[in-house]
Amino acid sequence: MFSLLVNIPDNAKWAQNGVTIAGGHGEGNATNQLSGPCGLFVDDDQTVVIADRWNHRIMQWKNGDTTNGQVVAGGKGLGNGLHQLDNPTDVLIDNETDSLIICDQGNRRVVRWSRRSGTTQGELLIDNITCSGLAMDEQRYLYVSDEGKHDVRRYQLDEKNYTLVAGGNGQGDGLNQLNYPTYLFVDRQQNVYVSDHLNYRVMKWNKGAKEGIVVAGGQGKGNALTQLSDHQGIFVDTFGTLYVVDTWNHRVMRWTQGDKKQGTVIVGGNGQGGGANQFQYPIGLSFDRHGNLYVADELNSRVQRFSIE
Repeated sequence: MFSLLVNIPDNAKWAQNGVTIAGGHGEGNATNQLSGPCGLFVDDDQTVVIADRWNHRIMQWKNGDTTNGQVVAGGKGLGNGLHQLDNPTDVLIDNETDSLIICDQGNRRVVRWSRRSGTTQGELLIDNITCSGLAMDEQRYLYVSDEGKHDVRRYQLDEKNYTLVAGGNGQGDGLNQLNYPTYLFVDRQQNVYVSDHLNYRVMKWNKGAKEGIVVAGGQGKGNALTQLSDHQGIFVDTFGTLYVVDTWNHRVMRWTQGDKKQGTVIVGGNGQGGGANQFQYPIGLSFDRHGNLYVADELNSRVQRFSIE
């Protein structure tokens, strides 16, 4: 996730009923459908790009056009050609090069696709990595989580060498370890937040640190306000408030700087379902610059927007 600067007041509240802004027409591969949406990215103009995982494509939905999305990468069937994707899990927009950077998980690679019209294939940026999540900082360093190696790496774009920025000490639950890291967020100070999936916690690794700090969860798997259950997407606003998609609890939670022990539910938490105030295994989240919340609601095959009140 790119650190779009979003100032969200501590006492902010969101509408409890979401509005479907992408998909919502059942699972499928038509341009008005999604299948397993996971990572997503919201641009400055509220354009949303979505890793449409089981359709092996990236979809773009423009603000205001909720009827149909546009295929902007992949969509040529499951495969490992440069014109294809295999279970993409995350995507971000690099405005500098007007391109998409995609975590092409099934192909164990990170690829870049130009957003210019007429683009029919991507280019390889990183290979041989079981990537799950991506982030980019203001210096345009690329951060990638590697589920297989249980670490997070920082790359200079177009260079193969990387710096280890989190984990890398084997699979485990020590403060210097990770257990299946998935989604990422990087703040302006290049501190890295990691969704430490099977440790049921979110870790913050300060720039250059040898071990991380638990900033959410870490109390085992469960549905108490101190716990997470197979959480995924994360986002941090300019005040350092952390937002987490708590997937198996079908809710989005917020942890403020002052209270690392316990989070609050900001949307969802009304049981698993397809209602406007419910989710079915939500995965990705993002905010636009106004503070509206976007959630990829995987098994409802839709993206929901919750307006800030």
